[in-house]
Amino acid sequence: MRRNIISMVARAKSGHLGGSLSAVEIMVEIYFNQMNIEASNVLDKSRDKFVLSKGHASPLLYAVLAEKGLLTQEDLLTFRFIDSKIQGHPNMNYVDAIDMSTGSLGQGLSAAVGMSLANKIDNNNFKTFVLIGDGESQEGQIWEAAMAASHYKLNNLCAVLDFNGLQIDGDITKVMNPTPFDTKFEAFGWNVIILVDSYDFKQIGKAFNQAKLCLDKPSIIIAHTIKGKGVSFMENNAAWHGTAPNDEQSSIALSELGGNV
Repeated sequence: MRRNIISMVARAKSGHLGGSLSAVEIMVEIYFNQMNIEASNVLDKSRDKFVLSKGHASPLLYAVLAEKGLLTQEDLLTFRFIDSKIQGHPNMNYVDAIDMSTGSLGQGLSAAVGMSLANKIDNNNFKTFVLIGDGESQEGQIWEAAMAASHYKLNNLCAVLDFNGLQIDGDITKVMNPTPFDTKFEAFGWNVIILVDSYDFKQIGKAFNQAKLCLDKPSIIIAHTIKGKGVSFMENNAAWHGTAPNDEQSSIALSELGGNV
C-alpha cells in the first residue's frame, strides 16, 4: 500500500504523502478485520461504512480499496488525472466503495455522526468508522460533532484520530494547539482508547476490540502515528505533508519500501 501511495502521488506530481503513509496499518485493520465490506456487498446499505474525514489523504483510501479488490491497479494509475474517478479528494459519486465525499476539513466526523444516527433510527446494526486528522481537529465542527455523538449515545460510531503531530504549517501545537485529545474527548462523553504503537497489528486489533465492548457511548482510538511512516526522509517531516516526490526521491522511497510499483 505504501508503494502504491508513493507511485500515485509521484505520477500525478501532486498529492498528500505524509498523512497517507502515517495510517496504513490502521486502514488495513479497518478494511480487513473490522468492516464487513467486500466486492459482493459494496452496494448493500446494511454494510459497515467508512468516512475519511482528512480527505486529502485520499491515496491511503484508494490504496486500501485496491487491496480489497474494490479498485484496480489500473484505477490507481489515473490518480488526480482529468476525468479520473479517483481525484485528490474522495468522491462518492464515482466509486461505489466510497461512502462519503470529503475534503473540506473538519466535516467528516459530522457526516459519520449523521450516518450513525440514521442507523439507530432505522434499527440497523452496522457500524460507522471515521479517520480524523489531528490538524483538522482545530476545527470547531469536530467538537460540535463530538458533542452530538455523545448526546445520542452513538455506540455504533468508532473514530480514529491520526495523531502524528504535524500539519502543513508544522507542529500542530504551535499552529493552534488542539491537545490534550484524551481528556477533551472524555469530557465530551466519549470512550477514549490510547493506541501507543499504531504499527503493531496486535495492539491495533486490541484497541478496536476495546471499542466494540463499549455499549453506551461513541469510541475514539487516539493513534500515535508517524507522519511519512516508512520512508526515512519523509518521517516526521512536515515538508512532506503535501509535496510530490521527484523521480529520484520516488525511486529512493520505493526502494526503502521494498520494491517498485
